[in-house]
Amino acid sequence: MVHAQQISKVFRTRRSAVRALNVVTLDVQAGEFVVIRGPSGSGKTTLLFVLGGMLRPTSGKVVVHGRELYALSRRERADFRARHVGFVFQMFHLVPYLTVEDNVLLAAPPGEAPALRTRAAELLSLLGLAPRVQHRPAELSAGERQRTAIARAMLNRPDLILADEPTGNLDPRSAAEVIAGLAAFHRQAGTVILVTHGTVADQYASRVIHLDEGMIAHGPIDLNAE
Repeated sequence: MVHAQQISKVFRTRRSAVRALNVVTLDVQAGEFVVIRGPSGSGKTTLLFVLGGMLRPTSGKVVVHGRELYALSRRERADFRARHVGFVFQMFHLVPYLTVEDNVLLAAPPGEAPALRTRAAELLSLLGLAPRVQHRPAELSAGERQRTAIARAMLNRPDLILADEPTGNLDPRSAAEVIAGLAAFHRQAGTVILVTHGTVADQYASRVIHLDEGMIAHGPIDLNAE
């Protein structure tokens, strides 16, 4: 599903260079729920953006679903993401004047929103948001906003969801509800890669990978191992 080979990313300014990723190699199989954990500044978000085709690495290559992402043009990568990848961010990125339903439908390809309205309703019901369909973001709790973002990420039936600290701004109960929403996607044969500095997702994870100073620190840990 996802194969990242010897990925490095260096951010350069006129006076310095910061190495955010240092020769990271990572394979994620279809159907896995992989947690990438590390402290702030460890390179977690940079790695996620590289895996999602949104940030070109300085060196190395990323292959998703058999396509080498950075051999594609910018437009081809955008089309690939729209078909295969859903994103969930720490900040919810909801449009304040739209309803929950219409925020979810923002992910629909041009002209397809009416056809996807039933799917949006099904996803919102799955995530416990059926009573909130016509509410606006200001009327929701933080956890409900994040679950709305998850529904939006799932709308186009992606193969892969990339989640960047999706519980970072949430209380423990809301965080558990959000992770349960990602687990629901995983149960439907979806693949999840989640970056975090916490442990709330560990109970659902196939593996936990530790990242520190841009490197995989201790290798993957198989939580299902004897």
